[in-house]
Amino acid sequence: MTVKWVSFAWTTVLLLSACLGVAQVGPVKKSGAEGQPSEAVRRALALEQQGKFADAQATWQVVVKAEPRNGQAFAHLGLLEARQEHYPEAIGFYRKAQALSLETRREIPQLNLNLGLAYFKAGEFREADKAFEAELAKHPKGADAARLTILIGMAHYGAREYKAAIPYLKEAAAADQRNLPLRLSLAHCYLWTKQFDATMGVYKEILTIDPDSAEADMIAGEALDEKGDNAGAVQQFRAAAAANPKEPNVHFALGYLYWTQKRYEEAIPEFKAELANDPENSQAMTYLGDTYVKQNNFDEARGYLEKALDYKTSVALTHLDLGIVYMETGDQAGAVRELGKTIALEPDNVTAHFRLASLYRSMGKKDEAKAEYAKASVLNKKTDEGQHKRISDANARPDPATSGNGAKTGPVEGAPKSPEKR
Repeated sequence: MTVKWVSFAWTTVLLLSACLGVAQVGPVKKSGAEGQPSEAVRRALALEQQGKFADAQATWQVVVKAEPRNGQAFAHLGLLEARQEHYPEAIGFYRKAQALSLETRREIPQLNLNLGLAYFKAGEFREADKAFEAELAKHPKGADAARLTILIGMAHYGAREYKAAIPYLKEAAAADQRNLPLRLSLAHCYLWTKQFDATMGVYKEILTIDPDSAEADMIAGEALDEKGDNAGAVQQFRAAAAANPKEPNVHFALGYLYWTQKRYEEAIPEFKAELANDPENSQAMTYLGDTYVKQNNFDEARGYLEKALDYKTSVALTHLDLGIVYMETGDQAGAVRELGKTIALEPDNVTAHFRLASLYRSMGKKDEAKAEYAKASVLNKKTDEGQHKRISDANARPDPATSGNGAKTGPVEGAPKSPEKR
């Protein structure tokens, strides 16, 4: 499919609730003139435990001024900023604590973990992964090892490094047989790396945990669609909609499947159902508008397409359809504007060039019409040549049934002959 519905945020939020809490800084090392924590340190810790963050921060700042090489003081300042969701500030303090830890050769327990968590929550997933990997390398059998495995997998996931995420999420899922969010994340990764059989395998595992998981049904539906099983895909998305009619994008996905199959009358109520759930879903507006355009219902299409532009102006299909609507309803200026925007977004859009050429001709702009027709003609020729090359390549590909065994190979069975051989 060219349209994806899987939500990173959904599974991430579930995983965050399980494993992304703010970690604790280890015990404070001895300091002060008599080898014990100073009075300021004891006071800062007490204020921290009482949840008096502002007072604790002020007291830790006093400690920092008195003991500028106290890495744990900076680590606690980072912890306090993180607890208030001030992640860039937390990262700065953690980095300072990290530098002092290396300089003084005094390890600060869980510092890399806390730094990774701050990076993760700030959306800096690659930096988060580095910190988590460093912590796991130091303590591969530590108490946080399982948690770090999940976090490394999710950091790769957040960075859209799905192939890299798979081994970590697979290991974590194997260690926790009932963890639904982990399996959903793993299924997403398999789906997005086009490992569709593995996707369906994880889907079957999910069913043993939650047979009514709408998101799992959607993942399976997309995998089946990618494999060319349109009927199976529709069945899965229907199951998802039945399991949870409010699942984000479930109705849009089903409508999109109908749309790709030109089942427009079935697509329309699904797009409308999605908009009932999410009135700001510009994607649903665009495809609903496009469906009406395909039915020549231009008045109905116009409202949805114009509203879609209120939310997103970078979708070529929205501008193309609006250009067609304006062209068909007599708004020539609007049509020129929207078709021009379509071409700006998609210079190779043959339909937009051809429509604009026809529009210019109807407006008496012969030179402009001629130029657009010429562009459309060149693009059509490129498309034809591309199709011919694909056919030729298919004919030239060895037959897997005979290649490698000494037999003479020929065109792929069932492939159409290249134009040169017709």
